[in-house]
Amino acid sequence: MKFTCNTSVLADACNIVQRGVPQKSTIPATEGIFLQAKSSRLTLTGYDLEVGITTIIDCSIEQEGSVVLNARLLCDILRRLPSAAVTINVDSHNLCKISSGDAEFSLVGIPANDYPELPTVSGGIPFAIKQGILRDMVKQTIFAVAVQDIKPVHKGIKFEVENNNLRLISCDGFRLAIRNEAIEYPGEDMTFVVPAKTLSEVIKLADDDDSNITLSIGKKFILFEIGNYRIISRLLEGEFFNYKNAIPAQSSTVARVNLKLILDSVERTSLLITSKIKSPIRCVFDENMIRISSTTSLGAANDRIPAAIDGKRVEIGFNNTYLTDCLKTVDVDEVNIELSSPVSPIIIKPIEGDSFIFLIIPMRLKNENLV
Repeated sequence: MKFTCNTSVLADACNIVQRGVPQKSTIPATEGIFLQAKSSRLTLTGYDLEVGITTIIDCSIEQEGSVVLNARLLCDILRRLPSAAVTINVDSHNLCKISSGDAEFSLVGIPANDYPELPTVSGGIPFAIKQGILRDMVKQTIFAVAVQDIKPVHKGIKFEVENNNLRLISCDGFRLAIRNEAIEYPGEDMTFVVPAKTLSEVIKLADDDDSNITLSIGKKFILFEIGNYRIISRLLEGEFFNYKNAIPAQSSTVARVNLKLILDSVERTSLLITSKIKSPIRCVFDENMIRISSTTSLGAANDRIPAAIDGKRVEIGFNNTYLTDCLKTVDVDEVNIELSSPVSPIIIKPIEGDSFIFLIIPMRLKNENLV
């Protein structure tokens, strides 16, 4: 195999594909990037047996072929080459020579036959969604994905496609995040769970523009097509949390509040809370005012912000991180906060519609006789 291509283009492609390469593996070939030169195009693949990333770039091919090269070394070399063009020549023994300008490297490659084959996705009807929209939907739910859970299915985000609506759901036992968006999908309703790790890579490639991401869903795998990149991932199996039953049917108190005011106030009163010194944020919803405070061994902080409150007085405690994680993801001016009691979950929603719904489990306040 022998080909020549633009150094920076190849380096950029390798850096992205490398995200699908495991740092350590029992299969040596998966620690490399699979390169295949064919028909004036170079295909690059990284695959850790769970998530695979592939792309295709243009190149000048003198001899077609394929090889697997150590991902870390290849990326480091390409990043430091002196010339705008690079030539890669692989002999019959998989010895690879990389040359650019006066610089030349030799790498021992791995036979292409040793590289695992990527799964294929078949069946179903693909659907498209704007890159910026899917990126925002993932960002507004991925923070609530379980990091440690006895059920692996909760380490992903559930997708529900029904009645031309796409809904993303995540939960970690302490908070629930739901994001809705209208789409056009002519196929049958379906649900599937995508690992958070996969979606993290998807949103890194997504642009804030009108270009589409195409999703193709199979029984066990999903394929994302983003520009020149393709990400294929195994779907998570298992019974997902019944989130509909967790959402309170009604609330006794509703507070309409400016998003920036409450976020800034919570962050101010959280300055005395650290990873070693933990304490809930105390919020009192009463008389068109939210009083926010915290007390730790370092001292005390008190603040208050205006809010339009309809309903009875509620004093409730929160994990400050759980609350700010929710508030930071939305881009509206005002939100509604719905409450029922000091021990019931709160709901954060937009003033109109249901484009997002966040649910947070409260924390016990020491001076409250809670059950």
